[in-house]
Amino acid sequence: MASPALRLLSVNVGHCQRLRVGERSVLSAIGKRAVAGAVSVGRLGLGGDEQADPSVHGGLDKAVYAYPAAHYAFWQAQRREHGVCLFDEALPPGFMGENLTVEGLLENEVFVGDRLHFPDCVLRVAAPREPCYKFDAVMGFARAGRTMALAGNCGYYLAVEQPGTIAAGQEAWLQPGQRTLSIAQAIASKWAKHAR
Repeated sequence: MASPALRLLSVNVGHCQRLRVGERSVLSAIGKRAVAGAVSVGRLGLGGDEQADPSVHGGLDKAVYAYPAAHYAFWQAQRREHGVCLFDEALPPGFMGENLTVEGLLENEVFVGDRLHFPDCVLRVAAPREPCYKFDAVMGFARAGRTMALAGNCGYYLAVEQPGTIAAGQEAWLQPGQRTLSIAQAIASKWAKHAR
């Protein structure tokens, strides 16, 4: 068996709630909280997790969202620079809206089609996250989504190839796919189209 490619630091789920976006109130499940123990993994996502708008987040190719914990320091600094917080306050796992807070496999190291083999389930890398206006609201400053896309620290969506369970502390080994398009390349390409 190959050596572990990543370690799962936290499993996070959320329920649809009202989110204040400027003068509006919208439904969102971006607010995730860490849960203990094994969590079921089905074709459409984690047990106990909801998506408010399945046309954008959720569905078979966006069932689970993974985010590298290494990027959290960047966002703490961004929030401080934009006056959202005065101190270098630690952001809790799930703050980025991710289901899986992971250690290892940054966006330039993982490719569309790669498979992550956890002890009891298999997840396939499907696409980069494309941040929206709800992300701006959660981060507390305008154009946070643009900052994410330009920095390339977007995390990645996973499709569920083999349902099962998943738990914090587990490790996964990587089965490479065709390795033609990394998540970093995919988000850069999508952002270039938006910038035109």
